[in-house]
Amino acid sequence: MTTAILFLVFLAVQRLAELMIARRNTARLLERGAVEHGAAHYPLIVAMHAAWLVAMVVLGWDQPVHLGWLAAFAVLQVLRAWVLATLGPRWTTRIVVLDEPLVARGPFRLIPHPNYAVVITEMFVAPMVLGLGSVALFFGVMNILVLALIRIPAEAKALAPLRRRD
Repeated sequence: MTTAILFLVFLAVQRLAELMIARRNTARLLERGAVEHGAAHYPLIVAMHAAWLVAMVVLGWDQPVHLGWLAAFAVLQVLRAWVLATLGPRWTTRIVVLDEPLVARGPFRLIPHPNYAVVITEMFVAPMVLGLGSVALFFGVMNILVLALIRIPAEAKALAPLRRRD
């Protein structure tokens, strides 16, 4: 098995594991009285991420791995783990709002959307691990547009009542 295939398998397993964690966390949050917002755009985000992964598999399974980009990807995984650990059971891939104070520790005290910062960077860096500049550019730009024009405004609107209380 090539290094590229191992990288792609890692990425796919990671994404599937995250979806399972997110589904569990979402169900538990909803049981606690949380409310989901922006559900209509969620399939777009899932489709974009799935297409990103498929593009990397189709175009990159036999490509050499670029170690510098792989090191950058590894750093992003540490940052991803920090975000997930900070949010704990409140982390999900959906906009699920619980009537509790917002998390303001860890990376959230440094930047407003640390998870999105990691994902934006990762959607560019991961394809570059396999030398797929066109995939990095296309999906990087698409992800930024979806986040900036749809996801972050929906999240800001959903969280506004909690921010007014702070």
